[in-house]
Amino acid sequence: MHDFHLANQILKTVLEYAEKNGFKNVSKVRIELGSIIEHDEEISPENLIYNFKLLAEKTIARDAKLEINKIRGDSWRLLDIEGD
Repeated sequence: MHDFHLANQILKTVLEYAEKNGFKNVSKVRIELGSIIEHDEEISPENLIYNFKLLAEKTIARDAKLEINKIRGDSWRLLDIEGD
């Protein structure tokens, strides 16, 4: 469930950026992901991607590919959003 919460946070950030920049479609989202622990479990990239796709289904990010670069630390950071 913690993966779902972070995926929702990322999607909200992406959609806000897309709206501000007039995107009609989001095709790619790149993030950096550290070792984020919630409820004694580390957020896995695979589960994060799955939940992001699930949440994005009825949005302009429905076809977006979420690329995750693992980093040291305990945070995440949005690197890039591609779309038109």
